Amino acid sequence: MLKKLICLLFLIFVACGSETPNFHGSDITEAKLNGRIELTSHKNENFDSNSLLGNVVAIFFGFTNCPDICPTTLTELKLLSTQVNDPAHFKVLFVSVDPGRDTVEMLNDYIPRFGDNVTGLTGSKENIKKVADQYKIFYQAIPQGNDYTIDHSAGIYLMDKKGRVRLRFPYGTETTLIIEDINKLL
Repeated sequence: MLKKLICLLFLIFVACGSETPNFHGSDITEAKLNGRIELTSHKNENFDSNSLLGNVVAIFFGFTNCPDICPTTLTELKLLSTQVNDPAHFKVLFVSVDPGRDTVEMLNDYIPRFGDNVTGLTGSKENIKKVADQYKIFYQAIPQGNDYTIDHSAGIYLMDKKGRVRLRFPYGTETTLIIEDINKLL
């Protein structure tokens, strides 16, 4: 009898004590991605994502010469930044996958148009590859005449206040769904 009671209490505790929010984005918490980013900011300062602990952070990988997906995503992130419950605790990181062209100067000209809560990041090819690999990001230069473009993964990642990578949204996800998930993490 006591054994059954203990089992019943255990089941109640597990069922009631482990409420996991129902997210719209893909919950990748269990992948335990290393979300720490150490690069150079668009203000030419050493940047460590640990400085953003206590905030919900959206991370997007792209490049400034992108004709469509990158500026569209950054514009959407700017818009939803004003619609979350606690805008002061929502930050955006734009990690360039084109360090050859996306210099600090280029990022410093590009990033401010997307809001004060956005930090553009660049670094050496090796450092960019390290961060991209942590997030399982694909990117590759594709020749275009005398120039090139970058083919790259185009999802948004959300990091929670503790610095854990929690969610991924594919390109084109409805912004209202992303806002709901940000608010759950806030």
